[in-house]
Amino acid sequence: MQELEPPERKTQQNCEAACLPGKASVSPASSLGGNHGTPGMPRRDFLKRAGLTLAGVTAASSLLPVRRAWAAGGNPVEITFASAKFYGKQTIAEVVEAYNGAQSKVHVTYKELPPPSSSTEVHQGLVQQLARRNGTPDVFTQDIIWVAEFAAAKWALPLDEYFGREVMKDYFPGIVQGCTWQGKLTALPWFVDSGMLYYRKDLLEGLGAKAPETWDELIDSSKKLMSAGKAKFGFLWQGKQAEVLVCDLVSFIGSNGGSILQPDGTTVTIADEPAIEAVQMMHDFIRKHQITPEDVLSWDEEPSRRPFTSGEAAFLRNWSYVWKVAQTPADSSVVDKVGVSPLPHFPSKQSAACLGGYQYGINASTRNREAAVDFVRWMSSPETQLRFATQLGLCPTRAAVFEQPQIAQEQPFMQPLKSVFIGAIPRPVTPKYPQVTLILQSEVSRALATGNVKAALQSAKEKIQNVVKA
Repeated sequence: MQELEPPERKTQQNCEAACLPGKASVSPASSLGGNHGTPGMPRRDFLKRAGLTLAGVTAASSLLPVRRAWAAGGNPVEITFASAKFYGKQTIAEVVEAYNGAQSKVHVTYKELPPPSSSTEVHQGLVQQLARRNGTPDVFTQDIIWVAEFAAAKWALPLDEYFGREVMKDYFPGIVQGCTWQGKLTALPWFVDSGMLYYRKDLLEGLGAKAPETWDELIDSSKKLMSAGKAKFGFLWQGKQAEVLVCDLVSFIGSNGGSILQPDGTTVTIADEPAIEAVQMMHDFIRKHQITPEDVLSWDEEPSRRPFTSGEAAFLRNWSYVWKVAQTPADSSVVDKVGVSPLPHFPSKQSAACLGGYQYGINASTRNREAAVDFVRWMSSPETQLRFATQLGLCPTRAAVFEQPQIAQEQPFMQPLKSVFIGAIPRPVTPKYPQVTLILQSEVSRALATGNVKAALQSAKEKIQNVVKA
């Protein structure tokens, strides 16, 4: 998923407390005057530095927030924005400050939630807040897997009247699809992420090998490097009984042409042969081929990342945030030795990546609808997406922004993997996803621990059928 906050730094506060007044509030940036970009920088200068010329990306009118009747004068409209925490050269709070300083009609108070590595807590906090239907928070960010749930509960405001088809053509189609439920746009794209393969370029060059395209190639290179003493571990991934295990599962099953749940939302395919073969392979990485340590069964993103950036592993499946860490001397022993490629696949199949990323939602109960729309329009604009990409490592969802040269300079892995992000595979799309993912986490963990893959997946199928058909 992203330039995430490493779990060792994640906040311990619970989401309910994070949504209460007084938490992580952003004060008005009155000294910024009429700027519409970086704090202290005139809007046109920001555009020049960002490389977003008015002609090159979009018309000037689409960059400016829409001012409606509510902007006639008086004190600014007060709205709240709740978002998971992300780390980079800047913070979400600084971006919100830039919006507050860009105009004087709306003031946004930022409510900081735990990072995506604590997605369960973030989800619970948002559910508690939105279910009250009191309009707080006015705007929120949501994991793409929650869009269907929040829309089905009528907690998220339909956005079609504000963002028509012509506007949405600027975004990658898959993300727009992920922000749509039963034909209605209920979320606005923010950023996209997916799982990918990190590999040691120097070690593969020593073997005369290239980045593996198939799982057999990865297994072969891993064994050779481990037997030669070049790598302590072959392939690291995330096997902890948590959401990240489902993300890995989606990629591995997808790379064999399989799936967990069909698009109809009721046909369960987790116990079909492609899925069984993929989960068996996950087990065999540990037990049969011994290229993955058993400790991986308790690892999420950061525990799996550290051995790789310390130079102990040949391959790593992880999110895009790892690139920056791998290139930072203070955090990495493999600076300039790391390459990135799509995850491998089964013979005659195609690479698959689990779709991740957070998107914007507007509370259906907000009392400040127009102000909330204005804010998310600005947050999803080309110039703000470029800022998120270069400063926080969050991949843009607008195709034109993706091609900006600043992204190649700051985040060189992004553009070569554009096709991976566009073609990423979603996790099961269902309003019952919170129940479905817990079943998957439990049964797949059991399969990996015991090796009784077929029985565990059959159990998962039966339990998921009971949930989605209820």
